[in-house]
Amino acid sequence: MGNSKLGKFIFLGALLGGAAALLDRSTRDSLMGTSKKAANEISYYAKNPENLKQKLVDQKDKFQAAYEQLSGDVSYIKEQVEELKALTPQVKELVTDTKETFADSKEEYETIIKDSQTATS
Repeated sequence: MGNSKLGKFIFLGALLGGAAALLDRSTRDSLMGTSKKAANEISYYAKNPENLKQKLVDQKDKFQAAYEQLSGDVSYIKEQVEELKALTPQVKELVTDTKETFADSKEEYETIIKDSQTATS
């Protein structure tokens, strides 16, 4: 029984809030302008249903094209991620090999420098 009162009071609060908002002249004027525009559009499309149908078809085509573009982009990104997953172990191995090569080269250079310093002394 308490739940039924909650819904009634929420509805009553919304009505009171709307009525309070309409006390402002600019809000009333804005509401009237919006209502007149909506009424004019409804009247126009009631007299010209083919225009409404064409407008809806155009909107559907736009949304469908956007969906197809988005779907293509998602597929491309998915392919790139899969390619990156495949390349990651190869890149890791390449970096490890490069690091080892530089470490080996460093030891060889140190040996060469020590030998040349010993030979000069």
